[in-house]
Amino acid sequence: MNSQFRVNLIKQGGIWAFIVVELIFFSVAGELLAVTDKAFMDFDNMLLLLKQSAPIGIIALGMTIIMINGNIDLSVGAIFALSAIVLLDSMTWPFMAALGDWAIPLAWGFALLTGVVLGAVNGFIVWKTGVDAFIVTLGSMLGFRGLVFMYNGEQPTSHLNWTLVDFAEAQFLGLHTATWFLLVAGLLLWLLMTRTVHGRNAYAIGNNREAAVNAGIRVGPHFLWNFMLIGFLAALSAVVFYSESGSVNPNDGMLYELWAITAVVLGGTKLTGGYGSIVSTLGGVIAIQLLRKGLGHIGADTQTVNLVIGLILITVLFLDRQLNRKGKEELKT
Repeated sequence: MNSQFRVNLIKQGGIWAFIVVELIFFSVAGELLAVTDKAFMDFDNMLLLLKQSAPIGIIALGMTIIMINGNIDLSVGAIFALSAIVLLDSMTWPFMAALGDWAIPLAWGFALLTGVVLGAVNGFIVWKTGVDAFIVTLGSMLGFRGLVFMYNGEQPTSHLNWTLVDFAEAQFLGLHTATWFLLVAGLLLWLLMTRTVHGRNAYAIGNNREAAVNAGIRVGPHFLWNFMLIGFLAALSAVVFYSESGSVNPNDGMLYELWAITAVVLGGTKLTGGYGSIVSTLGGVIAIQLLRKGLGHIGADTQTVNLVIGLILITVLFLDRQLNRKGKEELKT
């Protein structure tokens, strides 16, 4: 048991140690290679980094729960885009336009409902067919993206509401609105996973699905609720982001599923399920954003950023496998 505890401690603490290393490295490297005169660890720069982490971060929180379950969702990027289109387009509908700013909560509701419904489609298919979630959500990723293009052709959907913009750009206690959404979502999901039966069941199902069924856990409905939850969070991410930008392109959200999965894995969640942490996922999100921002700060291009993050992800997966193997061997002795 002590051995497994050490493995878990390394997993949870590793991401925060990695963040410290990033901050030190880019602060030092920035003094020599920075393309701007602004210090990397400038306070405003760090606040902006947290804000920019929110869209992927909110999705990654939901992905953590899905992966703890032993599933995966590849459709979140398409759900993100379709929810954003519904958000902006709904405010131009005649009856909505007549409501003025009172249409904003309704538009949010339509967007969030879109995410929940699309998530429910995924969850229901996984539940009733028994097909692996990877295959189901791969298909729905293509299908939902098709709906995105069908909704408004290949044209961007735009509607800039200044009340929404003011709300999205506001700061409270120094933190942007998007950052507050990320932190509150993280807190609520942490409580869900650590203080409720639903959270305990998620870990049990991920550890051993057959044993969970034998224990009386209703696995199918549990999956359905979690896919609805990640659909809701993908839509919430779109609400947070597009309230400020006011324009969505059909290709927006592409590769978001991969960024979210990368953040979750960097945070120590097992791809096979049964282990993961909401708090560590937040660390994974911040680590990725630090890498992207830090490498940009010293002049690296997008291809270099993607290469570095890909190599780090492979290294993390290798170390995770080695730690788990070592832990199991020590438990047997």
